[in-house]
Amino acid sequence: MIIKQLSLNETRVQIFKALSDEARLTIVKMLYTNGKEMSCGEIGETLNINKSTVSYHFKTLREAGLTTTRKSGKNKFVSLNLEVFHTFLPGFLDTL
Repeated sequence: MIIKQLSLNETRVQIFKALSDEARLTIVKMLYTNGKEMSCGEIGETLNINKSTVSYHFKTLREAGLTTTRKSGKNKFVSLNLEVFHTFLPGFLDTL
């Protein structure tokens, strides 16, 4: 598998595109205020979003580097990648 190295501007564009959707911004806010990882199912149920739609949102956030996903058995857990937020959007999470 070849991983494309993005330029700083490409990375910023990907981050802003990921955050431009209200549902994804809500997911980020939920993860931040919760202060720990959450299961994909828990987030989907809370937001009342069907499984395929919420999976798309998780993929978009993960590809932008904003979240990480951990699999445990049949469950997937999502957490914020705080390093990316601190590097590219310092102070952003405190505004949520």
